Amino acid sequence: MAERSFEREVQDLRLGEGEVFRGEGILAITKALLQSGVSYVAGYPGSPISHLMDVLADAKDVMDDLGVHFETSASEAAAAATLSASVMYPLRGAVTWKSTAGTNVAADALSNLSSGGVTGGALIIIGEDYGEGSSIMQERSHAFAMKSQMWLLDPRPNLPMLVQAVEQGFELSEATNTPVMLQVRIRTCHVHGHFVAKDNKRPVFTLRQAMENPSRDVNRIVLPPASFLHEKEKLERRWPAAVGFIKNRRLNEFFGPNEGDVGIILLGGLYNTVMRALQQLGLADVYGQSKIPLYVLNVAYPIIEDEMADFCAGKSAVLMIEEGAPDFLEQALNTLLRRRDLNTKVDGKNVLPMGGEYTAPVVVKGVRDFLLTHARPLLGNQPPIPDPSAILAHEKVKTLAEVVPPRPPGFCTGCPERPIFAALKLTEKELGSHHISADIGCHLFSILPPFNIGGTTMGYGLGSASASAFNVPADKRAISIMGDGGFWHNGIASSVGNAVFNKQDTVIVVVDNFYSAATGGQDIPSSRADNPRRKTKNSIVEAVKGVGATWVKQIDRTYDVGRLRDTFREALTTKEPGPKIIVASSECMLNKQRRVKPQFNKKVAAGERAVKERFGVDEDICTGDHACIRLSGCPSLSLKHTDDPLKDDPVAAIDNSCVGCGNCGEVSEAAVLCPSFYRADVIFNPTRWDRFLAKMRGAVIGWMQRRREARRIVFS
Repeated sequence: MAERSFEREVQDLRLGEGEVFRGEGILAITKALLQSGVSYVAGYPGSPISHLMDVLADAKDVMDDLGVHFETSASEAAAAATLSASVMYPLRGAVTWKSTAGTNVAADALSNLSSGGVTGGALIIIGEDYGEGSSIMQERSHAFAMKSQMWLLDPRPNLPMLVQAVEQGFELSEATNTPVMLQVRIRTCHVHGHFVAKDNKRPVFTLRQAMENPSRDVNRIVLPPASFLHEKEKLERRWPAAVGFIKNRRLNEFFGPNEGDVGIILLGGLYNTVMRALQQLGLADVYGQSKIPLYVLNVAYPIIEDEMADFCAGKSAVLMIEEGAPDFLEQALNTLLRRRDLNTKVDGKNVLPMGGEYTAPVVVKGVRDFLLTHARPLLGNQPPIPDPSAILAHEKVKTLAEVVPPRPPGFCTGCPERPIFAALKLTEKELGSHHISADIGCHLFSILPPFNIGGTTMGYGLGSASASAFNVPADKRAISIMGDGGFWHNGIASSVGNAVFNKQDTVIVVVDNFYSAATGGQDIPSSRADNPRRKTKNSIVEAVKGVGATWVKQIDRTYDVGRLRDTFREALTTKEPGPKIIVASSECMLNKQRRVKPQFNKKVAAGERAVKERFGVDEDICTGDHACIRLSGCPSLSLKHTDDPLKDDPVAAIDNSCVGCGNCGEVSEAAVLCPSFYRADVIFNPTRWDRFLAKMRGAVIGWMQRRREARRIVFS
């Protein structure tokens, strides 16, 4: 169950010639694929393009009508390999994934694809995500385009440009026999707008035709001697063809006055941000009319040297605005100017940050510093613009930081992974601390407080592999954590198979929450839901036994903290050789709530009896120890002041965000803490029997409360 359904929006994908399409960037890209006559689409979900996979899944009927094949790939490498269909046949294909993490995984297939080249159009839609909100390392996809000689599009973030980029990306790929990468940032994916639609196209050449008429060109297969000729073909034929196509189609754009003493060169994806900065500096209006010449690189690679040199000629200085490090374009521009004997000064990373996200305040400061040096009159008599980072140095902000704790990302309320790490903490309290290798996924949050578990993370499904070096005799065993998504993506071979083959004496914990939860809740092979289009309910336990694991335990309810703790203890102390594998299973609470809440609300609206479980803390019993919070960390657990004069500390309390998972009480029981937790059933549309029982319970409890109050000693 994906985190968002696009069932209503995908109906707009049927719009035809002349009709106006309204929506967000992800939907526009999908519509552009269908308008371009794509034959097949594949990919692996991950921010910021997860919704593209969700849209494609919801648009299955639309795609079936057009004869377009779609599938969710097992990994980014599998998706990239799918593009091999375009190597020998004139088939247009597209794949998508999160970059650069996904591009790292797909690099082997991409290298082979770009070496031999393609016959049909091959488009790789990659989601790039910079800034503090990004969940991966800060790297640029630009390096992969340069390394493998693939062309990289970075269009201005508006819907007509996105549609044009998809359509012309296919044409560029076919004209140069080269795969094309289309980079979209998180704001591009979710920008809203409209464009005039075209009719969807059935593929001119279908997959069925390709299968029934097999073809092969040995010169496109990456084997000597052809592989040595591929590099020559890239440089002598494909590159000039790409430059000619980009120039003739005018994919890059020029804005602002034709002449000027200074100018700005920017990546297309940064256009909106740069225009906002120029507006704040009084150098552009709300309609996008700039007072400074702009050269917008909707194609980030290859650069068009003639266009760039002509733009710089006659200018004293230009500012290169490219997000991320290294400064590939700035270096290329300096080299170009020296070769052309142009003396234009180049500013870039000297006035803008070397890395990180280029937000409007960051760009405002960089452009202003550039103009102060090279074109001071353009700024007029503007007052100084405050440094956006200066607010962090303010005394009030510093004081606030001392009393308000930081809020790093963490597990959701009721997350079934939370009790796994509570049990692991209890085990370590008994057996001592262990080296723990983490993995990509929600379970990575265990590295942060309150659990503070995990020392490294090397890649999706590589949790156990990253503990391989610790397969040596010792008094303790290394522990590794891996999610079910990572297990099917890469872990079954690279982690579990590797551990079995090398007889590793380690403990592997597979966190099975039934979905690829970290990427938005998509189904995976071990999902337990009925999926009419996919084969689900494939057992992780049977899979690990299939690669030779013998010590395998499955716990089907992770909220049983005591049982988890005992299983961890057994795995860490047993004399049995080989890897010890624990599959800890419970449904992702976020996905569960998305599933059950509509069902619950429907029952209540229909007047049917419905019960909601809630947990609470008896403040008369709670001692204020707060170990439940330290071992759980659930966002619904907080503190509450009490009027009891015998209690110095505030007591624990559970707020209205509680989903009734019971983890807090289970942790307390496993840790032998206190019996202060209770469960209450909130009944909607109660029956006569429910009302009678409530009346009887109220009478009994009221009598006991009055008797207790009468015996209370009161000091006047």
